[in-house]
Order: sequence, then structure tokens, then C-alpha cells
Amino acid sequence: MMQAVWIEEFGPVESADVRDVPIPEPGLGEVLVRVGAAGVNFPDVLVIEGNYQVRPPLPFSPGKELSGEVERIGAGVTSVQPGDRVAALVEYGAFAGYAIVPAGHCFQIPDDMSYTDAAALGLSYQTAYFALMERAGFKEGERVLVNGAAGGVGLATVQLVRALGGVVYAGVINEEQARVAKDYGADHIIDLMDAPVRDRLRDQVRQASDGQGVDIVIDPVGGDIFEASLRALDWCGRLVVIGFAAGEIPTVRANYLLVKNISVSGLQWSDYRDRQPEKMAAAQRHMYELYRSGKIKPHAEVIEPLTEFKRLLNLVKQGQIRGKAVLTMA
Repeated sequence: MMQAVWIEEFGPVESADVRDVPIPEPGLGEVLVRVGAAGVNFPDVLVIEGNYQVRPPLPFSPGKELSGEVERIGAGVTSVQPGDRVAALVEYGAFAGYAIVPAGHCFQIPDDMSYTDAAALGLSYQTAYFALMERAGFKEGERVLVNGAAGGVGLATVQLVRALGGVVYAGVINEEQARVAKDYGADHIIDLMDAPVRDRLRDQVRQASDGQGVDIVIDPVGGDIFEASLRALDWCGRLVVIGFAAGEIPTVRANYLLVKNISVSGLQWSDYRDRQPEKMAAAQRHMYELYRSGKIKPHAEVIEPLTEFKRLLNLVKQGQIRGKAVLTMA
């Protein structure tokens, strides 16, 4: 038996519990991982509530990223062996003592990487990497506005832009977030609460960029910040939508796109995981290289045992976490 956060009906986080449940068996092409740590993300809240785009079959254990040791392998698996230290990205199942993972979604982690760092260097960094490299076509030297820069994806994006030779404009809402973003490499701080945001965001960016604007915007916020960010783009700028933390899904005024040849695209990262796993693996290898060279380092602000999952999920839901929250297994 193993302990797991167990969901029998979709509902509020408070309705979930830690249960003793049977350890699953790996099938064809699958791996059983003894979980050491699991990252906590906002989509986990949506999954538990039944508001995510993919609803797991009931009952299930939530959690989308984990690290640990391979316990057993299923038929046909040759890429990993029992005893390997791995990280993995899954649709659900990470908040448990053991998890079933498709072998192609496992990455062997560096020997000197802790399970906490390995779990934190997962979904947020993959999202940031694909938003920058795949959707925005980032190039060295470009200026990037990162909205929500102290959150999980935001802070990962800040680090990646700096590590890959770009200039970071960190969009934040208070001094604490500004400090965290600065600590992790932000070159300029943009106050997203500076009203009226429609004009002031653009004015701040232009002042910091000698009137040029930014080349790329990575936006997990939405709402009024989205439209204001469009106005802060330079000629041929690109904006990538990765979420709507503000709660409001914005619309695009097409005249903005036409006047400055602006592009707007979206990112649903799990599609890449399922459709092009080789790209996901290549991205993870690149980020492990950056980690080993000291250019990126996950910021795990809160690390708690599995029994504290409700508190961590609520902190993430309320936007109280800077960087990542991580659950550890006994």
C-alpha cells in the first residue's frame, strides 16, 4: 500500500484526503516511480475541482510533476532501469508514494540534483521554455516582458531569458515580487499596478528600453494587462498567452496586430508532451545543462510533506507562492 492524495469526486481542495491505496503496476511502455518529491501547480487545483480541460477518470491522485527512483519497469521499456533517478511529467498521479509514468515522459536527472530541485524544474520550466523558444522564437539579445514574474512560470521565464542571453522586463505587483525577480536576474521592473495600466505599462517599458518597446511578452495574467502588454511591443513583436491568472479572458484588437506587425499565439504545453515528446526531452536536456552550469536554479519557496497538500494548493491558488511549492514523500 502507499499514501496518496485521493480524489473520489470533483470538488474543492478541502474535500480531498490522503488515503492508503494499492501500489499500481506498470503496463506496456510504463514505469513505476517511487516518488521523492512532487511540484504543486495551479492546474492541480483546477483538476481537483473538475475545471481543467482534461478530467482524469475517478478515483485518481492529482499532481503533474514528480521526481524519484524507478522501482519497476513494464514490458518494452529500455530507456530507464530500476534504480535510475528520474523526473517525470504526467497528466495526473504525482501526489502519491508511487506513480505510473510513460517511459517517454521520464528524464534521468543529474547526480548532484536533489529530488526537490528536480520536481521544481519541471512543468513551470517546460512551459517557460516552450513559450520562449517554440512559440515566440526567442533569439539572443531580445527584450522580454514577463508578466507575473515572481510566480512559477514567471520566475522560470526570468531565469531562462537571462541564461539564454536576453534582457528581462519583470512585470510585478508589489515590492516583494520585485525583489524576488531581481534576485533571479530581472534587468528592469515593470509595475503592473501603476494605474492607468493601459498607458503606464507601455510608458514604463518604453522608458526602460530607450523608446523601443519589447520584442516578446510572456503573459500568464490576461485581463487588462494583456491589452496593455500588446501596446508595449516593438515592431514585429510577439506575445504568447499561457494563462489567465487575473480571471478575465481578454479579446484581441486586431488593429494593434496590423499596425506594428504583431503576432499573438497561445501555448498548451501538454500537447507538445503528448504529440512531440522528443521536443520535450530535448528541452529538458538543455535545461539540465543550464542547471549544471549554474545559470538556472529553481526557487522552491515552500517544501512540505504530502499531508500538507491542502495548504500548499491553497497558497498556490491565492498567488501566495514565489516560484514553486513542493511536496515531499515519506
